[in-house]
Amino acid sequence: MTLHRFHVDDLQATPWKNGGGVTREIVCQPIGSGIGDFDWRVSIAHIASDGPFSAFPGVDRIITLISGGGVHLKSSDGDVDHLLNVPLLPFAFKGETDINASLLDDDCHDFNVMTRRSTCSNVSLQIIRHGCDWPTASHGLVLAVHGYWQLNGNHEEHLAPQEGFWWSDSSLAWQLLPKSPDAALIALNLHVQKL
Repeated sequence: MTLHRFHVDDLQATPWKNGGGVTREIVCQPIGSGIGDFDWRVSIAHIASDGPFSAFPGVDRIITLISGGGVHLKSSDGDVDHLLNVPLLPFAFKGETDINASLLDDDCHDFNVMTRRSTCSNVSLQIIRHGCDWPTASHGLVLAVHGYWQLNGNHEEHLAPQEGFWWSDSSLAWQLLPKSPDAALIALNLHVQKL
């Protein structure tokens, strides 16, 4: 298993087209794919002003508040009316939904997962706060949001706050061990079908 390590502060910041925020892409798979043809994509968004979300037909999305006051997500058809104001509580919606985001207070940072329905299945996003055994899927990612973590698998990994790693085309069972009382880890698992 090849682990691709990252630190949030080292990720390249890309301004949104509408000027309402910045995205820091963690991974876009397969390698070489772009915003229109990825199988799965994970990023952290800094939302600085009210505005619409970009549409992604055929894509399922999960958004999780990491820090800040959060946003009110509302769709034009009324199907989505959600306050994203509780940190580390994931919210899922369809990428084609016409959604507008209104800041509830100051700016905020969100963890975003996008998976293409035609190729991705068994998508699981968990917030881990306690030690546990965690079997991974063929693709996935972990991010230490708070505190320090030790991960035991074929070898030992250590994560400090805002550090993580992702993998593709392999799987491994991990033992996740928090090393500080406030520890919280985002853990993503998914399968990708080769077409």
